[in-house]
Amino acid sequence: MTDVALLHADEQAPLEGVIKGEVLRMYQEVAEHPEGEFHFYHGRQAAEMFGYEPEWLDRAPPGAVASFAGVGNPHLRSRLQAGEVVLDLGSGAGLDSIIAGWQVGSKGRVIGVDLNPTMCRKAEAHAAASGVRMACHEGRMEDIPLPNASVDVVISNGVINLSFRKRTVIRELFRVLKPGGRLSITDIVSAKQLSQSVVNDPKLWAS
Repeated sequence: MTDVALLHADEQAPLEGVIKGEVLRMYQEVAEHPEGEFHFYHGRQAAEMFGYEPEWLDRAPPGAVASFAGVGNPHLRSRLQAGEVVLDLGSGAGLDSIIAGWQVGSKGRVIGVDLNPTMCRKAEAHAAASGVRMACHEGRMEDIPLPNASVDVVISNGVINLSFRKRTVIRELFRVLKPGGRLSITDIVSAKQLSQSVVNDPKLWAS
């Protein structure tokens, strides 16, 4: 099997660029106008539905909670330990990074990677307000801007499904993980082949 984008590379490349633009637009809109209407759950309602601890949501900056747009709760299985280095892939406004930072403590470190530089700055500001040591790097999940074997744990929440090149993303995750490292990922998975009309719809990819 090959990545979807590699099946018809010449035809898919323009669509991939359109989808990237729609992803950037959609999630910046959630960050800047979380009170808006979206066709997916977001904010505190979504976080509570996915089992986030109420005390986490009370403690985190309101902006990080309001802009939450995940699809599950990677913290249920992450088993983070004090002193670990965590990569939050697709860190968004920073809620998952903040929660991870509380768990790894002052001797640990959280690294965010997000396609949108504006979101990176928001995440860093929210983390700083929470007393969390977090640095966010603008970058693509298909080419993670981190060295080999540099993180103990990768968390990710509703991000890998946005990529045309999912196998490339998984290879990148294993590249940056230290030996014995682990993944805690929540995402959307389809049990059947999607129709071409769905595959070609940027708004459906971005949601």
